[in-house]
Amino acid sequence: MGYENVKFLEESTFLVTGGAGFIGSNLCESILKLGYKVRCLDDLSTGKQENVDLFLDNPNYTFIKGDIKDLNTCMKACEGVDYVLNQAAWGSVPRSIEMPLYYCDNNIKGTLNMMEAARKNGVKKFVYASSSSVYGDEPNLPKQEGREGKLLSPYAVSKRANEEWAKQYTKHYGLDTYGLRYFNVFGRRQDPNGVYAAVIPKFVKQLLDGEQPTINGDGKQSRDFTYIENVIEANLKACLAPSSVAGEAFNIAYGGREYLVDIYYGLTKALGVEIEPKYGPDRAGDIKHSNADISKAKELLGYDPDWSFERGIKVAIEWYRENL
Repeated sequence: MGYENVKFLEESTFLVTGGAGFIGSNLCESILKLGYKVRCLDDLSTGKQENVDLFLDNPNYTFIKGDIKDLNTCMKACEGVDYVLNQAAWGSVPRSIEMPLYYCDNNIKGTLNMMEAARKNGVKKFVYASSSSVYGDEPNLPKQEGREGKLLSPYAVSKRANEEWAKQYTKHYGLDTYGLRYFNVFGRRQDPNGVYAAVIPKFVKQLLDGEQPTINGDGKQSRDFTYIENVIEANLKACLAPSSVAGEAFNIAYGGREYLVDIYYGLTKALGVEIEPKYGPDRAGDIKHSNADISKAKELLGYDPDWSFERGIKVAIEWYRENL
């Protein structure tokens, strides 16, 4: 269970792209705690310096301000690296609909630059963030790898394209790639601000500020909300996965299902406030229901998540109370 007993060679070096973001900074923190070297690459376009400033005194930590859209930057960042955890990407389905060209440049070309740099530098494993958005309009639950529908947004297209490129890099160039299809990750350091903020931190901040949150749609949509610790475990275990399963993509979630309206009222209760939500229109490109079959990751990566939604949300709420 968990990742505390995961072992690598003593001098192992990890490159975390997007390392100043929500997921990336948590990966940096956990790997440093395990005693390994971490190189963080981020252009700070969506990541935040404050997320990684707490590591500056650690001799095993190096920060590189740079953009994955620049191949030379990627090449330098990969020098002497054993494992790449590629989290650098712009999220948000609605924003991708507004900015399709940028998502192509950043999420697809940027990830391709990183694969090329990893290959040329002899990186052992290339683990990258994919997304549950690749399931598109496929209606069956739980979502299962190999059973995808029509894509609903440029963001989803960028993630599916990354998976296809990763297969090519494993097949033709011998780079061990592992795609992690994240399902609605939440936890410490997730940004509550801005129009594209993730729903849980956004609701918490608005409720703490006494504002009335808006639920898009009827609130009956469901999500497999996944606590950050499970995602850290998946990344580290993918770095130890056999080459025989390289080129594959895996659902990374807890395997549960929470309805948005239930989460909302659970948050109001936990925060001790009584504020009724407003209801707005459905968001374009959103999937109505999302719930993961995680058996493939369990079997092939040894993924064994022990952070349920209930356990994770308690810890997350405490973090938000102290830090928002």
